[in-house]
Amino acid sequence: MPTVEVSDLKDGDFLLDVRESDEWASGHAEGALHIPISEFVARYGELTEAAPQDGRVHVICRSGGRSAQVTMYLVQQGIDAVNVDGGMQVWESAGRPVVTDDGRPGHVL
Repeated sequence: MPTVEVSDLKDGDFLLDVRESDEWASGHAEGALHIPISEFVARYGELTEAAPQDGRVHVICRSGGRSAQVTMYLVQQGIDAVNVDGGMQVWESAGRPVVTDDGRPGHVL
């Protein structure tokens, strides 16, 4: 399973958040693409349109389990995808910004 640490992520890296809508609304990484795992297959085209052509897709969820499933699926599709180890819990504890849709400070459910 291709995996990266939160500390390995740089500003501008493409981030795909696969948590459910209530989790996203509570707080997410600014600029991330949100496609809940429960809708992922039906909305796959949104990812292929938004993801950088020759870039890497960093997949994140709350703790790493759901994002690992999506990462494996993407790798099978030939996409350069990696799971963000520890997910948004580690993101938040590392002091990375967590925001709501209106840009206010958020928190991880």
